[in-house]
Amino acid sequence: MKIIAIGRNYAAHIDELHNERPEEPIIFTKPDTALAKPNQPFYIPDFSGDIHYEVELVLKISKTGKNIHEKFAGRYYDSIGLGIDFTARDLQAKAKEKGLPWALAKGFDGSAPISDFFPIDRFPDLKNINFSLWLDGEPRQKGNSSMMLFSFDHIVAYVSRFITLKEGDLIFTGTPKGVGSVKIGNKLVGYLEDEKVLEIEIK
Repeated sequence: MKIIAIGRNYAAHIDELHNERPEEPIIFTKPDTALAKPNQPFYIPDFSGDIHYEVELVLKISKTGKNIHEKFAGRYYDSIGLGIDFTARDLQAKAKEKGLPWALAKGFDGSAPISDFFPIDRFPDLKNINFSLWLDGEPRQKGNSSMMLFSFDHIVAYVSRFITLKEGDLIFTGTPKGVGSVKIGNKLVGYLEDEKVLEIEIK
């Protein structure tokens, strides 16, 4: 199992971090040790003083595929969940200043908590899925899959040109605006449509 993530896939998030709008999906990866099971606590690591939350819709790949045509991409994922791409923003900023990879800032242990996954036929329109993240009872991020620059099918097709997708692989599809830092004692709650699917205590 591998974790593939898409950067800068929501215009408003691009603007809030003062980044350039990409012409193609920006791809980065997380190791499997980044994965955290639903509702486990998140422990702030000692190597960062600025951990940010980034809530995302996550696709689960259902069969092996390489060079998938976009019109067939929907056949290669069968469920959707919610995930948080925890980011050591201070480490990322240092890496970006030097033109270096973001691997440590994005891929540290426990940086990819996920919810349970739900069959795609549960969603009437995959281009109109609402999701949100609340911090200590206050809404911080609200997104809809219609806001993505690159659709689910485009992402799957694009990634498969370079990396063979296999059953069980996860694709984090990007975060909407509203990212921010966490501190010990915070509680994050994630919703998929109106259902609470993720709850994380920060320790």
